[in-house]
Amino acid sequence: MDRRKFVSALGLGLGLGAAALAGCGQDEKPAASDNSAVGEKKAEALKWDLVTTWPKNYPGLGTGANRFAERVNAMSGGRLTIKVHGAGELVPATEVFDAVRSGSAQMGHSTPYYWKGKHSAMPFFTTIPFGLTAWEMNGWLNFGGGQELWEELYEPFNLQPLACGNSGTQMAGWFNKEINSVDDLKGLKIRMPGLAGEVIKRLGAIPVQMPGGEVFTSLQTGALDAADWVGPYNDLAFGLYKVVKYYYYPGWQEPGSALEVIINKDAWNSLPQDLQHIVRSAAEAENQHILDEFTARNADALKQLVNEHGVQLRRLPDDVLMALKDTSDQVIEEVIAGDELSRRIYESIVAFRDASMPYQEVAEQALLNSRTLVLKDA
Repeated sequence: MDRRKFVSALGLGLGLGAAALAGCGQDEKPAASDNSAVGEKKAEALKWDLVTTWPKNYPGLGTGANRFAERVNAMSGGRLTIKVHGAGELVPATEVFDAVRSGSAQMGHSTPYYWKGKHSAMPFFTTIPFGLTAWEMNGWLNFGGGQELWEELYEPFNLQPLACGNSGTQMAGWFNKEINSVDDLKGLKIRMPGLAGEVIKRLGAIPVQMPGGEVFTSLQTGALDAADWVGPYNDLAFGLYKVVKYYYYPGWQEPGSALEVIINKDAWNSLPQDLQHIVRSAAEAENQHILDEFTARNADALKQLVNEHGVQLRRLPDDVLMALKDTSDQVIEEVIAGDELSRRIYESIVAFRDASMPYQEVAEQALLNSRTLVLKDA
């Protein structure tokens, strides 16, 4: 469905029960004790499983999946009940995509760049280096053609994707030493997923792919020298400050990281229209809720990390950022060179970003700069 028609369609969906009664023939009234097949189907409850790549009840990510399920349960009046399973409960974190694709579970909550082995364009729907902010990502998906491209990408995998959260701009990561030049990246074993992993590899680092639940122990044992997880809120929850002290920004690799709900297409098509609208509405509400939560919690968590736990906050040097940008461009150009859909998706993202930047420079960016200027000594 065209997302621009979503709000009006939702209103129709929520009122479907009343509309069905009103739509009965004007000269006909249903019997008081209607035992028809329609009545029986209306009362039938669906029970779905939702698997996630997050630890059970993990702040922001896992709890966001829980809230999404609760919204659907409540809005549908129990007609669609979703049970959430944390990573490893039904399937490992790395197998969520395949579990939903095959129908072993009807839904999953994750982020697309974990599936880059399925198609080169998957990471584009999480984030790209130096790409869209969370607000721009939402704008692109809803008004810039992004949702239609996303559905085109997932169609061969029998999946319906919906945005369901965004962690906002992330941190560049935790490092066991200071990064003063590009040479300091060489030889470092860094947990960094998505396209950014290939970028740092070309600059001499060693990217390591692993679920978030393994990051703390890997840093503690030396299996990792550095790690990109999320940002202060989630990093504090994992206790990463206990084993690494250097915390770098800006999050060049993840300027606005989108989360997804993926739905098995056969299960999705089997839903009546009003339940589809309810699922879309719940995803849209949770998409905003998670971003709001990260915006609020990251601020408090950063204070704690620096003031209470002695974390050393550092900015990546300009020459390192320039090297990362140049290398990112090379990596992405190679990704899209051999695939027409990947190229169309990437060019759509870049066009939206480039159109957004002049406004952001006189709006959000200008305001933030002026606020820093006038409040820095307050």
